[in-house]
Amino acid sequence: MRLLNKIVEGCRRKLGGIRSGKEKKYETAAVLICLAVLCLFVSMKQGYHMDELLSFELANAEFNPWIVPTQPEGRLARFVHNEIEGENLAETLDNLAETVRDVLQNRGNSKLLSYKAQVYEEPVWITREQFADYIQVDSDDAFNYLSVYFNVKDDNHPPLHFMLLHTVSSVFRGGVRAWKGCLINLAAAAGVMILLMKLGRRLAVCFGMEEHQRAVGIVCALLYGMSAGAVATVLLIRMYGILTLWCVAYFYLVADKWESRQFHRRNFPLILVTLLGFWTQYFFLFYCMCLAAVTAVLLLRRRRMRELWCFVRSMVISAVAGVLLFPFAVSDVFSSERGVEALGNLSAGFFGYGTRLWEFLKILGSRTFSPLFWVFLLIPAVWALRLRLGKKERKERPAPDTTAMVWLLVLPPAGYYLLAARMSPYLVDRYVMPIFPFVSLTGTLALFGLLSVISRRLSGKRARFFVPAACAAAVICQTVGLCMYDGSYLYRGYALQEQVAEENADYCCICIYDGVGYYENLPEFTHYKSTLLLTCEQLAARQDRESIGELDKVAVLVKPGCQKDLQQILDIMNRQYGFAADSGGRYDFDAHKDVLILMRKDG
Repeated sequence: MRLLNKIVEGCRRKLGGIRSGKEKKYETAAVLICLAVLCLFVSMKQGYHMDELLSFELANAEFNPWIVPTQPEGRLARFVHNEIEGENLAETLDNLAETVRDVLQNRGNSKLLSYKAQVYEEPVWITREQFADYIQVDSDDAFNYLSVYFNVKDDNHPPLHFMLLHTVSSVFRGGVRAWKGCLINLAAAAGVMILLMKLGRRLAVCFGMEEHQRAVGIVCALLYGMSAGAVATVLLIRMYGILTLWCVAYFYLVADKWESRQFHRRNFPLILVTLLGFWTQYFFLFYCMCLAAVTAVLLLRRRRMRELWCFVRSMVISAVAGVLLFPFAVSDVFSSERGVEALGNLSAGFFGYGTRLWEFLKILGSRTFSPLFWVFLLIPAVWALRLRLGKKERKERPAPDTTAMVWLLVLPPAGYYLLAARMSPYLVDRYVMPIFPFVSLTGTLALFGLLSVISRRLSGKRARFFVPAACAAAVICQTVGLCMYDGSYLYRGYALQEQVAEENADYCCICIYDGVGYYENLPEFTHYKSTLLLTCEQLAARQDRESIGELDKVAVLVKPGCQKDLQQILDIMNRQYGFAADSGGRYDFDAHKDVLILMRKDG
């Protein structure tokens, strides 16, 4: 009899292992399918937002964080090139040691801190090689993380994403390509989907849906990976994809420790994720502080005092280490232009808050689930409500741990949303990208909750096939909705614009811009012989006319903000410099709404 029991138990374990293996294959297939779809969108990306190209510059320009038309070489870059770099490594190290001694002895009067950049009175020509150095990596500046650190200290963001982008650019050298930046986001999206599967399984058990735990995880990953929000997060070459990963990872670690009651031990992963989030984007603090506050209150209410103390200690360690390793964060948050703007938005109170909340709510609705999915969700919702209203049995109160998990899942993303809606400088999707997965997770749990209510009233084959069929329909609705993606961050048509620049590589280019709009066109500036960046006023009042007048031909690129003065620009080029537009030499591009006019000397 014992032998028979052992055989039966062994068969059960074997069958369980086979089932588990199949389920893991399904999970792997779901992630790979989503990544394939996301890669398809990456392959369609042709151009860049100016902030994306700024990411490449901060990551790859050697000690030169900004492109300034009157100062092609920054102060720190000029000092490094002239005073630090030697003919060999030994000489470079000697120069570096001497610079450190000088700074320690003379402080503000040291050569480094008193060094001046060469600033010209008017914008000067910048060569294609210089533009390439701004946004590309070669053998001389590969894996130069010190340069990235000093570049970013003059920006309003911490350095982690830029260091990752510099690493990819150092491994795969050459021109700017979309996949270089999107590769980081694809890895982050894969990590998010894997964590969503784990969270889906865990929360399904917590909410009494054990029979669907694997399905909850897989469907959640598919609904997120097939969402417009995931596509936008992957396409935008900024730090928000990595930020999303750290937010989801932080919630996963907190949820795991809450259930296992292990806040008092092995907190290094929690500290590390908190540090990585802080070094990626300061908006991580919105989610981190909200989740930490909710966790602390719940620990206090449950009298888990030792765990509360250890959790608070871990967060303090993270904060201290984060500031020590990147002390510029303090000035970024409290005294930088962007930081002061964000704090000013917060102090504005409720003025205009309703509009901002509504705009971000529309973004969440459109980016997380497709319109077809929302329509589909109404069917089981009405069905389940009807069944619930027809039931007369007494409803059971949720278990304490279930209630706590609801607070941990819902309140931090809500707090992030309220803070981001108030403090974000622009009403765009990037600032709420980190809460897209939480909306997907909550929506998936709600969907399975409704389906569970309905399936319990069905019998036989209908009950067995109802939930899988409904889940497949939900994923199909999400996928069909993705076909209607609005094209954000693709910048279709820029490939043609860059191709025109490459075909006319023997031209010099004059870019007439407004603000700092020339950042959008950095890739094409690596093709023209040299480029002069001017505003309309600077073109009209330019003193150095010789550098333009000696040219035989020139490409004039006019940004949208200056196109109202297009005829005036052409008149100046003709009257002052003798250029006339080539017949058929005008291009109206779609990506950034630029106008390019090829001009030659009269006669």
